[in-house]
Amino acid sequence: MKREVGIIGVGMTKFGEFWEKNYRDLITEAGVKAMTDAGIEGKDVDELYVGSMTPGMFINQEHVAALVADYAGLTGIPATRVEAACASGGLALRQAYLNIKSGISDIVVAGGVEKMTDVSVSTATVALAGASDEEWEVFHGATFPALYALMARRHMLEYGTTEEQMAMVAVKNHKNGALNPNAQYPFEITLEKAMNSAPIASPIKLMDCSPISDGAAVIVMASAEKIKEMKKDNAVWILGSGQSSDTLALHDRASLCRTEAAVRAAKTAYKMAGVGPRDIEFAEVHDCFTIAEIMAIEALGFCNFGEGGKMTERGETALNGSKPVNTSGGLKSKGHPVGATGIAQAIEATLQLRGTADKRQVKGAKIGLTHNVGGSGATAVVHVYGRDSK
Repeated sequence: MKREVGIIGVGMTKFGEFWEKNYRDLITEAGVKAMTDAGIEGKDVDELYVGSMTPGMFINQEHVAALVADYAGLTGIPATRVEAACASGGLALRQAYLNIKSGISDIVVAGGVEKMTDVSVSTATVALAGASDEEWEVFHGATFPALYALMARRHMLEYGTTEEQMAMVAVKNHKNGALNPNAQYPFEITLEKAMNSAPIASPIKLMDCSPISDGAAVIVMASAEKIKEMKKDNAVWILGSGQSSDTLALHDRASLCRTEAAVRAAKTAYKMAGVGPRDIEFAEVHDCFTIAEIMAIEALGFCNFGEGGKMTERGETALNGSKPVNTSGGLKSKGHPVGATGIAQAIEATLQLRGTADKRQVKGAKIGLTHNVGGSGATAVVHVYGRDSK
């Protein structure tokens, strides 16, 4: 039995650096908001999925699915931690979706959480490096800024992409993030500031990088039958879901400047939803670095390969452009608590399709997309959402 699945509740914390809050505080806050938004209680939930990349290294806590179920008042139901590096949240969403789609459950909670700022920057860097190839990349000193710098250099060589175009991604996303009350860095930046920011791994500069963040995000999903029974009139429907993988190490890929996992995941999601790239009216994409957004809009088919920088420069991905991208501010401005990112993207899609995104609202939006990536592209999860069910 295959059923339609909708999002009926959303909740998230502000993203940032929170010394006064711990891991369980964050996920509980987001969970209470989501369940209140859905109008449900703990007894209504059939199953729980939690996306979290590496709590063992960040807070010395494993077995976090049981921890979250405990503090959310959901003990007794199946609770599962999902890990796919920075795509952990997006994959938790997909697992919850497939659970309901298959007929196992009627109401499932999918959450994502990470507490990253209680450790030093160097420790956080080591923790995040676990999403790349330890033997062939990390051991030789290639952190994620270095890996994405390699991808950026190749993109610049093959397609003529410029550092200015990359900086324009940061400027655009900060402009959107300034309208998002949950953003870690809710302020605008100039192109000059982005271009003159400190070098990290050439051509990657400080303003090309997403931050280290604390935060949590939770959504409540339900079957169409349950949504009808509950008389929910603001459900946002998941029309398509796709996931794919690629080699962990960059050197084994056919191209350094194409994320083929995202291409395949998008094709699967589009086919399931019965739509194509032209039908997508807005998208939340994984801009862990500005070059990642440029590569994402190419992989998703919004433009030809090599045209992502030019598309950005023309203003097409701006809030008032033909294809708004990262209306939330993206990872760059909103923040990137890695386990929570994929769920936070789904929340932005839900707000946009409900028409409740306030000053960053895409007028009349009916179809949106989220794109969540693990590591340098070894995992990609893409979802398509609609205001109306299929």
